[in-house]
Amino acid sequence: MNRTRVVVIGAGIVGAACARELRLAGFDVLVVDRGRPAGGTTSHGEGNLLVSDKGPGAELALARLSNRLWPRLVEELTAEDPRAAAAVEFDPKGGIVVATTEAGARALTAFAAAQAAAGVRTERLSAADVAAAEPALTREVTAAVRYPEDAQVQPAGAALALLGSALAHGARLRADTEVTGARVEGGRLTGVRVPGEVLDADVVVNAAGPWAGEVSARLGAPVAVRPRRGEVLVTTPMPGVVRHKVYDADYVGAVGTGSGDLQTSAVVESTRGGTVLIGSSRRRVGFDDAIRPEVLGAIAAKAVRLFPALADAAVMRAYGGFRPYVDDHLPVLGEDPRLGNLWHATGHEGAGIGLSVGTARLLRELLTGQTPSMPVEEFTVDRPAVVA
Repeated sequence: MNRTRVVVIGAGIVGAACARELRLAGFDVLVVDRGRPAGGTTSHGEGNLLVSDKGPGAELALARLSNRLWPRLVEELTAEDPRAAAAVEFDPKGGIVVATTEAGARALTAFAAAQAAAGVRTERLSAADVAAAEPALTREVTAAVRYPEDAQVQPAGAALALLGSALAHGARLRADTEVTGARVEGGRLTGVRVPGEVLDADVVVNAAGPWAGEVSARLGAPVAVRPRRGEVLVTTPMPGVVRHKVYDADYVGAVGTGSGDLQTSAVVESTRGGTVLIGSSRRRVGFDDAIRPEVLGAIAAKAVRLFPALADAAVMRAYGGFRPYVDDHLPVLGEDPRLGNLWHATGHEGAGIGLSVGTARLLRELLTGQTPSMPVEEFTVDRPAVVA
């Protein structure tokens, strides 16, 4: 049995996935979170497992690795605890990306062609195909591409199932416990300070999401991970109105922009319970958690242009959260060269739900000396966009 002591900081979905992978590999795992499991960014997401929004490159490769792992993971969780697995609500329903202008159609067609060349399954849809797939969608569609590999989970349910599995296999959890500093000996991290004590560690994994920048600074090796806020509207149940994840082609540009100004695009999908999730927005406002009516209005306006039937929808709530943003839009994964024993698994921005299981698999492979399932050089900690 590997008795390497690992402290995972963060009990969101990335931390939970890492805890499970490492515990199954035999590590002695303790998860520490300043709040409650899945209580931060994870519970404020939409649960997307997407390849459709990623161009060729390292992030797409990580998304494809993760999408291969998710179905197997759900099978494993079902064998362990069927009730917890049911709460994951894994739904491989596919996604449809649409353009409503000629310029948008050209951009979407070129983007999809590049993805297809990289191995992503893409299907060009005719006007009749679009009407059959999404009867409530606007007819003012100039191009549409279906992505059969896109899927969805219930993010909090998925995180709790992963964490529950880790705990069932012997991992431990310390909730309501904030990391305040580090114990460093000989240039290596040997423990993390929490109120009243030091938690011994041979490895520390910073999986604190948008708070990873603050946590890393407290540990003495700051990384430039900052919060980027987003909001989502939730309607009352409207079963059958929206059948896939549907978004306009502007979404890819909104994800990729480095602007701190408000970016909105129409992202519409239903949940298993029939409610419709309407996003999305991106803006850098620090940790200001105020919900702005003008942001919700901008999101709703774009969604109604895609699905006119939503004009009469009853919105029962809105929520917002913070995504872990890095300037080059790539995750941060690997050991920190400035401080031995400190590893980072963060910076996924809005893709953390989908990328969590692939990230965890790569972390386990790196820590155990195995050949990684994909190249990880573009995720390193010492790249210019990350080192603060």
